[in-house]
Amino acid sequence: MKFRIALIAAAAGLAALASTGLQAKTFKWTSAADIPTWDVHSQNNALANGIHAAVYESLVYYNSRTFKPEPVLATAWKQVTPTQLRLTLRSGVKFHDGSPFTADDAVFSLERAMAKTSNFAVYAQGIDRVVKVDAGTIDIFTKDPNPVLLNQLTELRMMSKAWAEKNNSLAPKDIKTPEENFAHRNANGTGPFQLVSWQPDQKLVLKRNTAWWGKADGNVTEVVYTPVKSVATRMAALLSGEVDFVLDPSPQDLVRVRGDSALKVIDGLENRTIFLGMDQFRDELPGSDVKGKNPLKDVRVRRALYQAIDMDSIARVTLRGLGQPTGTLIAPQVNGWTQALDKRLPFDPKASQKLLAEAGYPNGFEVDFACPNNRYINDEQICQAIASMWTRVGVKAKLRTQPLATYFPMIQRYEASIYMLGWGVPTFDALYSLQSLVRSVGAGGDGNYNVGRYSNPQVDAMVERTKKETDLKLRTELLSKALQLQADDVSHLPLHNQVIPWAMKKNIDVVHRADNRLDWRLIKVN
Repeated sequence: MKFRIALIAAAAGLAALASTGLQAKTFKWTSAADIPTWDVHSQNNALANGIHAAVYESLVYYNSRTFKPEPVLATAWKQVTPTQLRLTLRSGVKFHDGSPFTADDAVFSLERAMAKTSNFAVYAQGIDRVVKVDAGTIDIFTKDPNPVLLNQLTELRMMSKAWAEKNNSLAPKDIKTPEENFAHRNANGTGPFQLVSWQPDQKLVLKRNTAWWGKADGNVTEVVYTPVKSVATRMAALLSGEVDFVLDPSPQDLVRVRGDSALKVIDGLENRTIFLGMDQFRDELPGSDVKGKNPLKDVRVRRALYQAIDMDSIARVTLRGLGQPTGTLIAPQVNGWTQALDKRLPFDPKASQKLLAEAGYPNGFEVDFACPNNRYINDEQICQAIASMWTRVGVKAKLRTQPLATYFPMIQRYEASIYMLGWGVPTFDALYSLQSLVRSVGAGGDGNYNVGRYSNPQVDAMVERTKKETDLKLRTELLSKALQLQADDVSHLPLHNQVIPWAMKKNIDVVHRADNRLDWRLIKVN
């Protein structure tokens, strides 16, 4: 039914475009989850970030073929001093409401990303202040030299200051609360597409911005996105021709899709690592049968959980090859990765049972285990498999699953004892992962997704050093050392790097990206 509604809306859009003389090309696509918000500084969610990029632009963005930062709303930049970056802004750019994009908007947007309720402070890490030089120029001053600042800027999208003021959206929506601002359901960017409508968990419609400053290589005039949790329904929609593109096809259907002359699959390794985090903060875990202490604080227990997971079997059976088992928190494309770090602890249930006995749990224990059910490839099935493996060594994981929209706010409220998370690295640098996932919770994005609240002062010190180290060889060594320290602590349980297949009709041309997002400027419907 959802697809039928989307098709009716798409037909109406086609008629409207035909009346203007434009050749309408509608791109209909689907995946399991919906975006959580239209506030571009509220929730750091990869699916949303990719969709937001169609409507809201950043100062720089990655080229989809080279993954080097290229000019967008900034046309040039110069390192005036080691801690001062001057950016020249593109002239003649207008927001979708017709107002001009200026330095005031750029300063406001970067400062908004650094606000207390923003989930994007990790991308602004190291920024001390942003200063307007003139209407077309800004200076970004950093506390220390920052070798990855340009990479960070790719995820900081520009919002109209006047629009935010007018609509009471000066501060980002706080994802930990249900309260909304105007920017949560409405959008006013400078990008190649404009938001037409958004019905959460039902349908999202974008239309081409005919006043866009840029030149698109693609020919899409309308985008219709229909989130559908059921993978069988998504695949049936592709096979029947109701949609053009599936972002997250089912592994078991890929052979059939590859063999269909009307369809095709493009795949590649994503820069995203899937892992489990554990509450290492509370003195007693809610819902556990262990009273008066927290088993997850004991490294022997964490190692036991790790060695009870047969990741090779999960990759082969549950993921059907769409996962590359890993022993670290970053993928091979990310600076700081080494083969030594990537080696997993051996799967050894007997060793797990011995470690649990040594830690004082010879009969195991009960523990809460939370997972998303529509975010990563076969996420719920992976968690079911892991829970079954833990049962064999005596750990009774009480599995609960939730959709993306409620899952991420829940874990950020520290309401899960063990949780699944997938972490892509938009900066392609391990600092982004270490600062977000491993560094102790603090200000400025530190530990913003360290929701197990792991803490090691030695790791913290190393992360702080990498924030300002300009010797790139030494900096990479520091990143690898920090990753090794947290691995020795078993701060998290690494699982796998995702292999991402995109399934689509034969007449669709897209460029596959390691960050699993579409480049809206390049899509063609032939």
